[in-house]
Amino acid sequence: MAEKACVKRLQKEYRALCKEPVSHIVARPSPSDILEWHYVLEGSEGTPFSGGYYYGKIKFPQEYPYKPPGISMTTPNGRFMTQKKICLSMSDFHPESWNPMWSVSSILTGLLSFMMDTSPTTGSVNTTTVEKQRLAKSSMSFNCKNATFRKMFPEYVGEVQQAAAF
Repeated sequence: MAEKACVKRLQKEYRALCKEPVSHIVARPSPSDILEWHYVLEGSEGTPFSGGYYYGKIKFPQEYPYKPPGISMTTPNGRFMTQKKICLSMSDFHPESWNPMWSVSSILTGLLSFMMDTSPTTGSVNTTTVEKQRLAKSSMSFNCKNATFRKMFPEYVGEVQQAAAF
């Protein structure tokens, strides 16, 4: 069971995200476990990720915000391995650089920014721009095959179904 301070902090962050959404980012906790968050990063225009929707998870420790979360991506994207933890300064790979002031929104904003970088890191892959663009185009159909994605982000599934109807 998560510590009381952790639960209160994550609930507060979720309310803040609902009240003031962050551009290109949707995140919400699992209904059964507030320590497991699911997110979708929307690829930014003018990048190889444009048009892509990248689904992943953040696993918070019971000691959050005093200890950093683990971050992984599920959607093939050409930048990060899927189902592997990603090494970021704000992840559990680097507890020494963790700042308790960071939040779900700042973590995901950092991840989205780091997607545009080409620096190698644990969990990264090296692919061509063409491959990243191909993966962006197929990202939503990939995500919609995932039952958890469909349950957590029904608004995206609805968009795909509407687009298919045309």
